[in-house]
This record gives sequence, C-alpha cells and structure tokens, in this order.
Amino acid sequence: MKQAELGRSGIQASVVAFGAWAIGGWKWGGTDAKQSVDALQSAMDAGINLIDTAAVYGFGLSEQLVGEAIKHTPRDEIVLISKCGLRWDIESPTLHAESDGKRIFRSLAAESIEWELEQSLQRLGVDHIDAYLTHWPDPLVPVEDLVATMESLVTAGKIRTWGMCNSNPADIAIALKSDSFSTNQEKYSMLDRQQDALNLPSCVKHNLAFLAYSPMAKGLLTGRIDKQREYSAGDQRIEDPRFTLEALDTLQELLQPVQKIAAARQMQTHHLVLAWTLQQAGVSHVLAGARTAVQAKSNSAAGSVELRDHELAAIGDALNAWPGYAFES
Repeated sequence: MKQAELGRSGIQASVVAFGAWAIGGWKWGGTDAKQSVDALQSAMDAGINLIDTAAVYGFGLSEQLVGEAIKHTPRDEIVLISKCGLRWDIESPTLHAESDGKRIFRSLAAESIEWELEQSLQRLGVDHIDAYLTHWPDPLVPVEDLVATMESLVTAGKIRTWGMCNSNPADIAIALKSDSFSTNQEKYSMLDRQQDALNLPSCVKHNLAFLAYSPMAKGLLTGRIDKQREYSAGDQRIEDPRFTLEALDTLQELLQPVQKIAAARQMQTHHLVLAWTLQQAGVSHVLAGARTAVQAKSNSAAGSVELRDHELAAIGDALNAWPGYAFES
C-alpha cells in the first residue's frame, strides 16, 4: 500500500482510505454493525490506515463503529478524519437537508464546532482527530473566523490539521493563511471531473492533499451495477438519475474499454478505477467505501497499482464518450 502526505501536515496516510459513510446506514439502506466493524478491521489488516468518517454519517453511528473497530489498535497506527458543520440536534438559519425524519442544519460557529468535536472524540474513543474537516460551508460564518477556530483546536491538541469539503477556490485561498490547513475533500471520479478546473489547481500549487470522495460514483464504476439491481428502502440511489436505465446503458458503453484494460492487467474493474483516480494530477488519496470485509480488502489492492501511459490515454478516450454531466447525481 502506497502512502502519501496529507498536504503540508507531515501526516503520512495510505493513499486508499476507508470511506465510512455507508456503514452509518443513513442514505445507504441501513447497516449491520458487526459486518461494518469486520470491514474496518479487514481494511486495516490490508494496509489501509486512513479512515474517513463524519458526525452526520448515521447521526453518530459511523463514528461509533469506527471507534469500536480501532479500540485495540495503537493510536499512532491510525489516521482519523472526521467532519463538522452538519447538525441534526439544533436549528440554524441554514437548512441543509431533510432526511429520515430529521432536519439537518449547517453551522460552523466556533461554539458549535467545539461541541461537535467533543462529541466525535467521545464516539471515536480517542483524545484527538488527525484531520478535522468542515463538511459544507456555512454562509453566515466568514472563513477568517473559521480559521481562528480551527487554529485554536490545533493549539489545544484536539486536532492535528484541518481542511474543507465541498469548498471553492476563493475559500481555499483564505484558509491558506492558516499554517495548519492542509486538506481538501471533493467529489471526484471518472464521471465527475469538474474539480480539474476548480480546486485541484490550488491543491497542486499550494501542496494541499486532495481526497477524492465517491471515486466509484456510488458503485456505478465497479462494473457490478446493472438494470436488475435492487436497492433497500432508504438507499439514495433509488432517486439518483444516474441509475436510470438510460444512464446505465450509456455507462456500460463507457466501461467496456475500461474493463478490457482491467482484464488484461488481471485486476478487477474497481481496482483500475481507483488507480486511475489516484493518478490524476493533484489527487493524493481516494475514499473507498466498503460494507464487508471482502470489499474492504479488495479496495486495498488499488493502492499498489500503477497504470501505464497508453492505458491512461485509452481510458481518457473512453471517458470522453460520457455525455458531459447529463446525468447529474
């Protein structure tokens, strides 16, 4: 498993991370606690030491399961990422979403971040979080104020470094005034390449880690999604236009040359997809979700794959057939 630094933080972490959104069950049709813990432990056994979670994933459940999985692992062998800024227990002027009978609000006020961090530390069973990220911007909190809050948490030893998710180049430019700002996490996959022209150039220029979330596009790029696939109640993919029959037909055409290369290299399609993502300019880490031990171990294999120039070119040609962003998620 290759490792890469989290930006300018000095923290080394596996290039493939365990993405812990799905194990929280929220928007993924529920979860199995024992199976989830087994998946996390299998990932660690396979060389994945970077775990990405968030308070809102399962409304605390994901963090609890991560805490259970790592409780017997030496703290310095695990790199933990968690996120703040989405509250389901209070109301703020900015409603983010309504889901599972809950109203979720955005808040990056200092007192809110400090309270959320304490709750996350308790659920995870640790005394610090390695990289603490803002989940979404709060339009009522200037980035300058956010910088001050995060710097205070670093000084207090509660976090080692911090970053932003779902951000923009302007906010990143302000956050760079903080020496402890190191990480940007955004949606990025073969089907989602908007960041090539948005945040990735800033990450390259300023040596920031770029963590690609949803690199397999909610499973679409695994090659295992077909028209017969059924989803549990509450699974977000039921309403996702990318999972319509028309979109799946288009996707199969796109994946054919990708699968051909994977077969020639004797690897599974999703290994090649993750490896391709890691070789895009500026991408330092990928977040790969898993719900079983088999999936977690399989994801780790992508951390040692290097694609050749002609393979990257062939995949690029195939991706050009994707009709822009006609099937928005």
